[in-house]
Amino acid sequence: MLKRKENFLPNTAHLLPVDKHDLPKAEAIVALGYPAVDALLPALLAWMQDINWPVTKVLTPFLAGIGEPLAPHLHAIFESEDYVWKYWVLEKLVDPSSQLAAAVEPHLLRMALNPSAGETDEGVDVIARRILAKRAA
Repeated sequence: MLKRKENFLPNTAHLLPVDKHDLPKAEAIVALGYPAVDALLPALLAWMQDINWPVTKVLTPFLAGIGEPLAPHLHAIFESEDYVWKYWVLEKLVDPSSQLAAAVEPHLLRMALNPSAGETDEGVDVIARRILAKRAA
């Protein structure tokens, strides 16, 4: 049986990277694995705001491998006005995972069919349509 999130945090919060160059902590998170770091997922997803940060390059494959369990943590991102963050989450985490794409399909449909001006400016609508087309194929 999976432990509740609160049981993970005391043992893992110290592992959160403190800056964009904190590769040892990012690597420790990856080594610990999922679901042990479940409570840290919102903080780890924050690193997806800039794909060029060194920490992000370590965390992205790990986060992408989690798949569908990321879905509840993505809702706040998809409702935010950080369009670049949305783009990178779609490109690097949702697109590679058909299960995650299915779990966030209502958000994909909204971004594809009724994007905000900011989403259009950053290409969020284009990638959302691409993911939906891939799912339909």
